[in-house]
Amino acid sequence: MSGACAECLRRGQLLSLLAANIDRSVGARAGERARDLLALGDRELAVAVAPTDWKAALATAGARARQAAAESGTGWVMCPHGPGYPTGLDALGRSQPHALFGRGDAGIVAGLDPDRAVTIVGSRRCGAYGRQVAHELARELAAAGIVVVSGLALGIDSAAHEGALAAGGTTIAVLGPGADRAYPRSAVGLYRRICASGAVLSELAPGAATFRWVFPARNRLMAALGGVTVVVEAAERSGSLITAEMAIEAGRTVGAVPGPVTSWRSSGTNRLLGDGAALVRDARDVLDLLLGPGSAPPQPSGPATTAEGAAVLAALDGGAATADAIAAAAGVGFSATLIALARLERDGYVRGDHGGRWTRTTLAEPGGAGRLI
Repeated sequence: MSGACAECLRRGQLLSLLAANIDRSVGARAGERARDLLALGDRELAVAVAPTDWKAALATAGARARQAAAESGTGWVMCPHGPGYPTGLDALGRSQPHALFGRGDAGIVAGLDPDRAVTIVGSRRCGAYGRQVAHELARELAAAGIVVVSGLALGIDSAAHEGALAAGGTTIAVLGPGADRAYPRSAVGLYRRICASGAVLSELAPGAATFRWVFPARNRLMAALGGVTVVVEAAERSGSLITAEMAIEAGRTVGAVPGPVTSWRSSGTNRLLGDGAALVRDARDVLDLLLGPGSAPPQPSGPATTAEGAAVLAALDGGAATADAIAAAAGVGFSATLIALARLERDGYVRGDHGGRWTRTTLAEPGGAGRLI
């Protein structure tokens, strides 16, 4: 790890070393208190959270930083004093991270322009509506060349990452604990795919444990990295609303996706709209916010389809919704229709629900000459 200076490397190690102390210090005010502590210098932070052991903490953090600098590993690290540190984090002022530790393509983070990145957040306990909207937004934005930033959490975050990957686009996952492993563990498959084509980052050194305060702390990074933060689905007391507040503090634009007024999952996003957040209905709205009015996304197209797949899509466009109706309208056998639907769902053309009904997404087919026969 040679991409950061010794002082900034020590900071990352110090945060990991004092993570439990910080957690005890923030108490119930994890979001606000964590930001205050992270704005302190190394010595002030150590004294504040470990008043009897602060000297030992600084010495141990320094030793760990020297060891990390001497080791070669699979990750990377960067700091404000070296090349590549994303300029968007300057908006955080004194609380900007001293070091970023990551996995995947460091160049994606190094060249990140907030005007070419969007942060998408929302509830972990999202509904089908929120998951679908997050996936479609991310897919269309990624297809338009926008980097999608989120937090790898269950629900909206994962749907956003999946959408960007489905478009063959770029996505960045910002983690609370160390970036050397997936959090939550159930997202290990998605984590690996992001590492393979995008980037995963954290301000804590590899191996850092998980505590409550690391999540509101990482929210400020997500808020600063994207020029626009979009809240897709969030309840009244959702952590996504904290991210929205941090985005405003960082001088970023906040947008929200409207939801049913009868849904508790949308109560927070609807309140954001009432308080003046920008209305987000689709990727065009986001691009207008990010790049200016008229910067409409290109119509994204998916991979080549088979002859059966094209017939199934035509049947869906004609109004057929169940597998039986689609097979009849397409003139394709039932088994072949099921196979075609599975492939089309994998490629992002269609979506099935638990009731056995199928719907088209906004993904367009490539030209007829590109179809697989």
